[in-house]
Amino acid sequence: MITRQLSFSALILLFIYTLQESLMNQVRLPGGGFSLFLIFILVWAALSTPEVGAVTGFAAGFLIDLSPSSSGPVGQWTLIMVLTCFGIAFLGFGDDKARGNPITIVFLVLFGVFVSEVAFIFSGALLGVNLGSFGQILLTLIGMSMWTLLITPFTLPIFSRMHAFTFDTGSRI
Repeated sequence: MITRQLSFSALILLFIYTLQESLMNQVRLPGGGFSLFLIFILVWAALSTPEVGAVTGFAAGFLIDLSPSSSGPVGQWTLIMVLTCFGIAFLGFGDDKARGNPITIVFLVLFGVFVSEVAFIFSGALLGVNLGSFGQILLTLIGMSMWTLLITPFTLPIFSRMHAFTFDTGSRI
């Protein structure tokens, strides 16, 4: 069973990553736009156990580190995504009402995007990454948060069905 879950998760993860890198990065939206891949990973983590969230965060962070559009050193996004995905999965794991409520998941994803971007800014400043001016950083944080809040409700049903298809252990006749 774990082989099926791992292979389906990896295929879906690579598909969304390819979609992000080939299509979504070409779209220029005001305020920094949004990351479909980041939204997907955080929805996946919010619907999973903390262990699955951490593994998914590691894989996602590794892929983001390999992205040509990533501006930080290798390993920075991996650390950020492991911590963020584990935290989001931990927050949503204990309460079935939270996992079944779409509004809660949308705000968990919004919180996760904001926290991961702020963590990237702080760790980037410590590592000497050129981040831009305070106004640009603030505009990007607000813009990404607003776009995430707008896009997540539309993508949540699709991503949650992918998650249910991958991790559903019920027998089907």
